[in-house]
Amino acid sequence: MKQSFGEIIKGARKDKGYSQRELSERLGLDFTYLSKLENNRADYAPKEEVIRLLAQQLDLEAEELIFLAGRIPQQEEDLLKQHYKTMPTLFRRMRENPEFAERVLQEALKVETNER
Repeated sequence: MKQSFGEIIKGARKDKGYSQRELSERLGLDFTYLSKLENNRADYAPKEEVIRLLAQQLDLEAEELIFLAGRIPQQEEDLLKQHYKTMPTLFRRMRENPEFAERVLQEALKVETNER
């Protein structure tokens, strides 16, 4: 089963041997907020900056964490805004046609693999 944002950061924190208080001090966050994030009880997703700090401290992939937290990285948000008129069509088509969505995702993975 896929882990949630909170489960991933909690597991990574424990793997690093940090207490919630230690990690929250390193991040400049209130430890009760970190507890809410770990338990998926925060009222809203953390800001991208907070997620990037968490990823850095815990040696996690920031982009993946940002999406998992329910946010869109700023760079991708800017792209969506540039193409705001066509994005709804793309998302609707992907939702309605899983084969199309799979082809788009496979092509994206090919490009990403070739870039590495």
